[in-house]
Amino acid sequence: MHPSAPSARKPGAAAQFFHGFRLAARGLGMWARRPKLMLLGAIPALITFILFVVGWVFLIANLGDLSAWSTGWADGWSEGWKTTMEVLAGTAIVGLGFLLTILLYTSITMIVGDPFYESISGEVEKLCGGVRGEIEITFWAGIGRSIVEAVRLLLRTIVVGLFLFVAGFIPLVGQSVVPVIGALVAGWFFTVSIVAVPFTRRGIDYTARRKRLAQNRSLSVGFGTAYILLFLIPGGAVLATPAAVAGGTLLARELFGEPSVPLATNSGQPHFAQVRPQASYPGHTHPGHSHPGRPSQGFPPAGPPPSQQPPYTPHR
Repeated sequence: MHPSAPSARKPGAAAQFFHGFRLAARGLGMWARRPKLMLLGAIPALITFILFVVGWVFLIANLGDLSAWSTGWADGWSEGWKTTMEVLAGTAIVGLGFLLTILLYTSITMIVGDPFYESISGEVEKLCGGVRGEIEITFWAGIGRSIVEAVRLLLRTIVVGLFLFVAGFIPLVGQSVVPVIGALVAGWFFTVSIVAVPFTRRGIDYTARRKRLAQNRSLSVGFGTAYILLFLIPGGAVLATPAAVAGGTLLARELFGEPSVPLATNSGQPHFAQVRPQASYPGHTHPGHSHPGRPSQGFPPAGPPPSQQPPYTPHR
């Protein structure tokens, strides 16, 4: 949307949610059209996948013992009720394991394959018009960022996972509503993690990134949930992860009012499009600014505060 255009009404939550699915599909499309680049990104995903397969084999082999141990408080109950509690506990353990797998898998894969995913994201940025005032991310800085974020994500996941684990004991609700909530929560955390590279490239830290995504939560959850569903397919995580990096870059570009469709170019060099100025808020160093909110020569000043910005409009 052009800065001078009249403000359009922000799409509804459902429209944003399903637009997130469309962005995820476009990320997969980029993988299909550039298989060499995406298969390169699949290497670290495959390494991490093998490690988690070993972990799941161990979990399934010991699921009966874990279920009995976690329901020790029901030893005095009748055999029927005790068995029921063990089945519910087993289901909850598998659900918690799945949630931890999705989130830790993404974080660990991003650490192992940081250089690969930097290249994938950078290629998408170039195809769509480049980034003004791009901030270069060194190898060790990228690794350090990924490790810190993985720890943060793990702590948040444990808190949410324990809540879902307990809720899993509720008959019917624990086997129907809780898995859906778990998928949506996993989708949100997945998006926060997968867009780290393009946001960092724009000088935006973890806290400000969460804030920006939260302003478009339905879109962010829809995007992440689409990939969570792909993770349910055996081996899907290996191919979905590099595709998600591409899709996450498209998502970031849309949130910053930048073109998210590859631009035709004869020279192969990025074509910088006119973009809507963005707000300067804590943690956001606007490209070309020496300090947040302080414009430098050659770049537009930061836009109005988020409450006065034009609403997000999906690029079709």
